[in-house]
Amino acid sequence: MNSWVYTEKVKEHFTNPKNILEDEEKYEADGRGEVGNIACGDQMLVAIKVKDDRIAECKWKTYGCASAIASTSMMSEMVIGMHIKDAYKIKPDDIVIQLGGLPDHKIHCSVLGDRALRAAIEDYCKKNGKENMLEKEAAKVICVCNNITDQDIENFVKAGGRTFEELQEKTKIAKVCGGCLEKAKDLLEDYIHLFGKN
Repeated sequence: MNSWVYTEKVKEHFTNPKNILEDEEKYEADGRGEVGNIACGDQMLVAIKVKDDRIAECKWKTYGCASAIASTSMMSEMVIGMHIKDAYKIKPDDIVIQLGGLPDHKIHCSVLGDRALRAAIEDYCKKNGKENMLEKEAAKVICVCNNITDQDIENFVKAGGRTFEELQEKTKIAKVCGGCLEKAKDLLEDYIHLFGKN
């Protein structure tokens, strides 16, 4: 049998995950966020309870690999007691550091947890008229020639777009110098994994 390639902390959170959402229908969440694509093998739901704009509870459930389970378990522990403005800024790297590392090819799994948490916080803020409380990340320009940002690609996927050809037709991305082609394709694939529902 092959040896375990993950850290002991990953093993702990995978074999004994914390804060699992046991009964989704009965859980009265203040905010809910769901990301992922079951067709790709990863889907994540995060549900939070908030008191005085601090996360009082963070429950979750996922269909995913050991890394997705461990990273979301760790994230759920990290954010309890945290102000929603600070929890909203958690990045995948923050989770990976707390886990003591993940194999490079598994780091994308940790993105599901932080994205689902952000969606849950956004849901809470929307329901409570607090959208202005959150600092949205500035869009990053991916295609300099046509000024296409990561948010443009994310919005394309959220609107139902799935292929790079469709994205090019809509935005003209990578049609001038082509220097962004690989980065744009990788980003599209990531967003389909996160937000594409089949």
